[in-house]
Amino acid sequence: MGDLSLPNDALFLGFDSSTQSLKATVLDSNLVIVASEMIHFDSDLPHYKTKDGVYRDANVNGRIVSPTIMWVEALDLIFQRLSKSNLDFGKIAAVSGSGQQHGSVYWKKGSSALLSSLDPKKPLVDQLHDAFSVKESPIWMDCSTTAQCREIEKAVGGALELSKITGSRAHERYTGPQIRKIFETQQETYENTERISLVSSFMACLFLGAYACIDTTDGAGMNLMDIKQRAWSKAALEATAPGLEEKLGKLAPAHAVAGSIASYFVERYKFNKNCLVVQWSGDNPNSLAGLTLNTPGDLAISLGTSDTVFGITKDPQPGLEGHVFPNPVDIEGYMVMLVYKNGSLTREDVRNCYAEKSWDVFNKFLEQTPPLNGGKIGFYYKDHEILPPMPVGFHRYILQNFNGETLDGLNLQEVQEFDPPSEVRALIEGQFLSMRAHAERFGMPSPPKRIIATGGASANKSILSSIASIFGCDIYTVQRPDSASLGAALRAAHGWLCNKRGSFVPMSCMYKDLDKTSLSCKLSMAAEDQKLVSKYALLMKKRMELENNLVKKLGRIANKRYYQSSVKRKELIPHLNPVGHQSTNWIVRLVLMVATAAFTSLGTTSPRYIRQQAMYFPWRGSHLAIIEEGSKALLVISATDSCSW
Repeated sequence: MGDLSLPNDALFLGFDSSTQSLKATVLDSNLVIVASEMIHFDSDLPHYKTKDGVYRDANVNGRIVSPTIMWVEALDLIFQRLSKSNLDFGKIAAVSGSGQQHGSVYWKKGSSALLSSLDPKKPLVDQLHDAFSVKESPIWMDCSTTAQCREIEKAVGGALELSKITGSRAHERYTGPQIRKIFETQQETYENTERISLVSSFMACLFLGAYACIDTTDGAGMNLMDIKQRAWSKAALEATAPGLEEKLGKLAPAHAVAGSIASYFVERYKFNKNCLVVQWSGDNPNSLAGLTLNTPGDLAISLGTSDTVFGITKDPQPGLEGHVFPNPVDIEGYMVMLVYKNGSLTREDVRNCYAEKSWDVFNKFLEQTPPLNGGKIGFYYKDHEILPPMPVGFHRYILQNFNGETLDGLNLQEVQEFDPPSEVRALIEGQFLSMRAHAERFGMPSPPKRIIATGGASANKSILSSIASIFGCDIYTVQRPDSASLGAALRAAHGWLCNKRGSFVPMSCMYKDLDKTSLSCKLSMAAEDQKLVSKYALLMKKRMELENNLVKKLGRIANKRYYQSSVKRKELIPHLNPVGHQSTNWIVRLVLMVATAAFTSLGTTSPRYIRQQAMYFPWRGSHLAIIEEGSKALLVISATDSCSW
């Protein structure tokens, strides 16, 4: 196969532009980390006033965006910090990166010329303020495009047909429905848009000084690409918006070189003019690369703002659940993935409300409660969930006298609240029982040969122990929890090698001895007692029965997806505070909210057109919705951003 070695003194730079931060990782030619840096959007760029890196629109429920220019300024700032670390940019042979999937950026007409003439004496943020036709980028957390999803599915022959073509049914967060919404509601803005980028290709544009192609892996997260042909789907494009293919540009393989680094970086930071920019891709595909996941039967679980579980396959079977993407480091393979919106932020909320805002207390509670939690089962949806398609709400049940042996003859009781330790275990067991159940239903290996855990929570041994108990396999972790930026740096080196050889090179050729690199995995938690795994299987069966009932009653499917927030009438307020910790008498506020909403609705909308009216109360991030007649959710109030009333 020829010489596949990397230059001895070369460095490879990888970025991860995620929901809450921008990270950078630098690998040397031995694939060892030599430098890293991070910009946290909320704390390092406070003037944007984001919370968790995003804006939650107070007027349009479900609309969640990030200021596009913030990502540009974050890049300026991270280069300032890398410069102070004495990193020799001249030794960097290639750059690549990762971006949060599905998010989109809209370049206004004339921005191509602006990109190609950047002044190296000025920061990027000062030069790109007016480059965007849409100032706030829709991101993966957005769920405001339900109508557009149904329109696109109908136009191509149904949800399953769209999934067979693009790898997923239409999802609110996917880029295609987001583009269609802008076309329908801001047609002039759409017409004034010269290029539409994903977050990944947007960041690549900055390094190229020109528009970058969308790669075929991240492009599969748009509901616009034919995953088998790895080309834009004519049917999906036509169902989304007119003239869209021209605005999207061409697709490129994830391992391809996009071009040489822009003169801006050569002059400002002293990069070598021959430094290559390798196609950027999505954060989950980059994590797959960073975890060196190349064995069917292995699964990876990423525990971040969203939680994901993914694996690889040669024979994907797209359905109505889950997602299929081309594998970024295997030109013939695919990655399969499940996504949960309620990940780390929901764990943090429960920690803050039940465990004294302390991970130590949280872990102590998790360890002191017995597995199976005495039959206590919880569903915790701080945000509208993707899988299952559930609105904001918290649901708690006790399967009385459950010991893991049988479900026969057991009574089920719905309750308002558990004791604090049980809340913690109900959350963690619930998250991973759901993962196991949906992974099995999607056709992922059961049990997996092993699980590689990444993301911030992968450093938590108590959580890893629960994963091992529920899945019944060994849990491995990598040296660094930020596998996306690590994977991006590895992909930079891989792209450099492919370019040197003139054709695709299997990535596995790069790491014959993983133990000597920063890519090595270590066993962090051994598989638990198989009898306990079987008991969890029984609890999982009951949980899925409850989940299916909740989806039928409240789920965001078909016409029920035209929702604002729906929770059970008797669960008007999520009980996320230990008894006695409520700071105010919320009943007074509740009465005022109902009265105000009713007055507003009756005063502005005739009954004929009361399909769905919603109010947002910014003082507590709360929603009130009056749903169309016949809906099971006639009056709904939910608290989404705070658990202290």
